[in-house]
Amino acid sequence: MSLPDCITLEELNPGYPIYVIRHAAATARVAVNGAHVMEWTPTGQTQPVLYMSPDAVLQNGKPIRGGIPLCWPWFGPHVSDPAMPAHGIARILPWELLRADELGSQVAMLFRLQSNDETRAFWPHDFTCHLGISFGAKLEVSLMTQNTSPSAMVITEALHTYLSVGDISKVTVSGLNGARFLDTVGTPTMREGEEADITFDREVDRQYVSPSGVVVDDPTWGRKLTVNKLGSGTTVVWNPWIEKSKRLADLPDEAYHGFLCVEAANAGESAVRISPGSQHVIVTTVTVA
Repeated sequence: MSLPDCITLEELNPGYPIYVIRHAAATARVAVNGAHVMEWTPTGQTQPVLYMSPDAVLQNGKPIRGGIPLCWPWFGPHVSDPAMPAHGIARILPWELLRADELGSQVAMLFRLQSNDETRAFWPHDFTCHLGISFGAKLEVSLMTQNTSPSAMVITEALHTYLSVGDISKVTVSGLNGARFLDTVGTPTMREGEEADITFDREVDRQYVSPSGVVVDDPTWGRKLTVNKLGSGTTVVWNPWIEKSKRLADLPDEAYHGFLCVEAANAGESAVRISPGSQHVIVTTVTVA
């Protein structure tokens, strides 16, 4: 398949291919491993929009810390087998690029992952997933799951977006006021919604029951990141803070200062049941102001 001139296929490490996008509207990188968006910086931004850990493990079959990991077909630990890979299999398998197009002010890419003997060792269902990515002044990522099995399947999922910020202690997240949330720091507890915006002075790991988008206000870098979504009943907000950062081998101890995750997801009561022959689509978009 031929690529437009603005996209090149390069090896980040030996045997570890990535697509590099150099376009007038944005620069970006996507790993074949996990169809993982590693970078997106629209023209005019002096700081990256997506956070990538400098200690990320860039090996085939390993998840990448940062960017936008694809959590699918389960979010978090496997419900019954802790030996299964956390956050599912989509982020640790190679995806096939079906097409790539330069469309004026944006670049569009379409990837595919299909069930095979390797996926069935982890998950018994037959499926086809398509991941569409559009890079430009706006970033859009859409994940479609088609059930090609003879029986229904139930999935949980997340587009696990890491956002770069200047100083997490000064960041506020608005748009989730009043939404109930599962607080998973310590003993998981369902809590009633709060009217205040979200701020960060400790570990935050919450699954909000909300279809709405959010605004991340980053006064240190003088910008606001708007994260919108479709097909998602859960919004995850996460920052590991001090102690958890120290426990994550692929994240520098002080990295928590410079990022948070805002994830379009379907988890808990928002799990998705897909009938045979049917499909489900989840979409996230990120814009910068």
